[in-house]
Amino acid sequence: MLQRIQTVYLILTFVITGVLMFFIPLWSLNGKPFYFMQDQVYTVVLGLSTMLTIISIISFKKRQNQFVMNRLNIILNLILLGLFVYRSLNLSGGTATAAPEKGIGMFLPIVAIVLLVLANKAIKKDEDLVKSVDRLR
Repeated sequence: MLQRIQTVYLILTFVITGVLMFFIPLWSLNGKPFYFMQDQVYTVVLGLSTMLTIISIISFKKRQNQFVMNRLNIILNLILLGLFVYRSLNLSGGTATAAPEKGIGMFLPIVAIVLLVLANKAIKKDEDLVKSVDRLR
């Protein structure tokens, strides 16, 4: 259901995890950009996150399942962010002319986490509304 705000948040999360990560490098080392596809662990975790987002979009009728899937997706994005930070702290220093540069791609999981939290707030609001209507019957 595209008219629900949580679906919009989830679609934006899909765009970040499923589309933008292909085009935005995580960091640059010796002038070569490093994308997530160059490491198998990043690819698996990001693929799981994208798959959970798609399943969450499709299961709009089951709000509780959607809520749980979003929480799992938040955990996956936190793990991914931790892996990015760990790897960026362990990057070799390089030479004075070609120092490693951190890219904005490292911070995309933070944006995805914020969007997932907003989607969960909207799902909770919908669930509370349905419960209040059920009480009136």
